[in-house]
Amino acid sequence: MINLQAQLGSPIINIAIFATFVVVTMFVVIRVSQGGRKKAGDFYTGGAQFDGRQNGFAIAGDYLSAASFLGIVGAVALYGYDGLLYSVGFLVAWLVALLLVAEPLRNTGKYTMADVLSFRMRQKPVRTAAATSTLVISFFYLLAQMAGAGALVSLLLGITSGWGQNLVIGIVGILMVGYVLIGGMKGTTWVQMIKAVLLIAGAGIMTIWVLALKGFNMSALIGEAIDKTAADGSTIDLLAPMERYTDPIGLISMGMALVLGASGLPHVLMRFYTVPTAKEARRSVTWAIGLIGAFYLFTMVLGYGAAWLVGPEAIAAMPGGANAAAPALAYHLGGAVLMAVIAGVAFATILAVVAGLAITASASFAHDIYNSVLKDGKADPAKEERVARITSVVIGVVAILGGIVAKEQNVAFLVSLAFAIAASANLPSILYSLYWKRFSTAGAVWSIAGGLITAIVLIAFSPAVSGAPSSMFPNVDFSWFPWDSPAIISVPMGFFLGWLGSVVKPDGDAYADQGAEMEVRSMTGAGAAGALDH
Repeated sequence: MINLQAQLGSPIINIAIFATFVVVTMFVVIRVSQGGRKKAGDFYTGGAQFDGRQNGFAIAGDYLSAASFLGIVGAVALYGYDGLLYSVGFLVAWLVALLLVAEPLRNTGKYTMADVLSFRMRQKPVRTAAATSTLVISFFYLLAQMAGAGALVSLLLGITSGWGQNLVIGIVGILMVGYVLIGGMKGTTWVQMIKAVLLIAGAGIMTIWVLALKGFNMSALIGEAIDKTAADGSTIDLLAPMERYTDPIGLISMGMALVLGASGLPHVLMRFYTVPTAKEARRSVTWAIGLIGAFYLFTMVLGYGAAWLVGPEAIAAMPGGANAAAPALAYHLGGAVLMAVIAGVAFATILAVVAGLAITASASFAHDIYNSVLKDGKADPAKEERVARITSVVIGVVAILGGIVAKEQNVAFLVSLAFAIAASANLPSILYSLYWKRFSTAGAVWSIAGGLITAIVLIAFSPAVSGAPSSMFPNVDFSWFPWDSPAIISVPMGFFLGWLGSVVKPDGDAYADQGAEMEVRSMTGAGAAGALDH
């Protein structure tokens, strides 16, 4: 077993590399934001100036979060094949986004998901529901990133005390707000592109390194990982089912959340508005699938490599637990310098993702609540942008507090909860809006509110929150829902309530013209260019 203190590497090197990442990315944000913005709406879309390849890298940077790197590598290292369920689910989700959502969403919307949902309905109730959903999902996703930050600081600085981790979570939150306030969507997009290149390159180099040690024989690598676990006398069994998903229904529920959730994630959907055309939206998703697919193949190798070279018991005993597997493997391969680089890249990953989440949530509140609901769509663009900036500060504070509470959780699992809520609250209403002519205002509100409330309630009373050693609150038990993921109940509920509300309270012919225009625009792209005018 690797010595715990040795595994921490050199705090001076760690901090130097992390500071370099922060300085370089902040310089890029300041530089790209100096060109000025022609419209206040460019704060949300970056002027829609990015081509498909650039946006594909930015999507990968947004999507490949700390959960993807730290959580999945740790899950594979501790649970073997079952840990790959996260990789497969996160990747397959992009096929749903590409085939059903990306192009029509780009054709129909302006800045946020609510633009699409309210296109042919009454604005205020739909926008209020959609904005609420966006804020809740962003909060859950932010929990995962902040938990990753708390895990990494233990390795970067050798700080194992709770207050030390809390301090770094606070620093991440402050930097996140800084990126958003200075660069808006344009600066954030560049940070995400840089981060995607660094993360995929770093994971790729480590993958080749690990495979080379076993003659590029994957079967031999898996065998070594299993033998290492047995030789250490570990109670962890890489061939045993993951504890959370020994129940097949719980496994199906998690699978539904992962596969359907990406198409409902507001910070991912907002990426489609940063490209000028629907063709570039399709191209960006194609690039994203290739990059994300390659990365998830890397996580499988890295997970088994960590189990072989570090050992599941050593990983579980480290600060951050499973989330420390990737940095621990980097330390074993290349010493303190490689560990610092990989940990720094992971930290840059967290910064980029939380910045994307913050700008999405702040845009939703400012554009959908402040402008469309409170000001009847007549708010001054400059004031709307100011509200978005203030909102990003509030979101930063909330994210810091939430991250402190969730810092001990596996980040891949936390993201799966965000996926479950997105699949339940957003995806049914998005698909109905795009593909069902009879979908009504009541259907949209019922679907979003019902799916959201159902998912939140079931999560609150599930083993994910209480009643199990891996729960957020393991010392109390108020769980009555048997599965960690609520998707198997909440996703069908979202679809059912959307249908029921539309049948019980149809809009009739009140929005027939808008419905016809939306159908033409979403399928052909005609008139989509004007959608970006504020």
